[in-house]
Amino acid sequence: MSQVQKADYEGNRPALHKLHADLAPFTSDDQLASRAYYWQGFALWRSAINGFNDNTDPKELESDLNQAVADFRASTAKDPAFLDAKIATLSSLGNLMYLNRGYPDRTKDLYGQSGPLLKEAKAADPENPRFLWVMGPIYWNIPAERCGGQDKAFEAYNQGLESIRKRNATAADPLDPTWGEPELLMSLAWSNLNREKPDVATAEQQAQAALKIVPNWHYVKDILLPQIQAAKAPPPAPTKP
Repeated sequence: MSQVQKADYEGNRPALHKLHADLAPFTSDDQLASRAYYWQGFALWRSAINGFNDNTDPKELESDLNQAVADFRASTAKDPAFLDAKIATLSSLGNLMYLNRGYPDRTKDLYGQSGPLLKEAKAADPENPRFLWVMGPIYWNIPAERCGGQDKAFEAYNQGLESIRKRNATAADPLDPTWGEPELLMSLAWSNLNREKPDVATAEQQAQAALKIVPNWHYVKDILLPQIQAAKAPPPAPTKP
């Protein structure tokens, strides 16, 4: 599974698609099927997320996300107690809602699919760091008067970071996901850069902390950090009339 995560961090979408195909034979093994489907879904979920960052054709992103949802649901069917597949489904549906934001009927359907997953994850493990990472953008885009807002997003990310550092980084099953710490640091960095009153210094510290864990992270190294550096630059001197 390290190969899938490596391709994700490197922003290598062709490799993620190849790895999705390479995992297909393992889905016929009853002992491995649930996790094989999860990592297949993960590959295309992250292919889509990387595609958002690199301005990929929305039709490609939607295709990736639709297949990711199918894979995560297949994982759940094989192991209904495997919460991470449901969390990843929730995020993939959220990304599909964003892509279909101009189509009310489609977004309503996607929202209806998301609600039960959100309730189940909250009930089963509200401190799951990957669940809190997925919830961060949801809170960010919901007004404070509807129990969302920027402060709520920061709370989720910080709680997730505290949770993942308390939990054993080694899963009982080597195929179970343990990712999350660098993702939470990245999201905190982005949020501090884009909050109502930006905290650029903290954003840079958090981005560098994420890179310390994942030095080859394309998004943080090549996209987010340059944005932070640009925000640090002094404004140009006014020109004389």
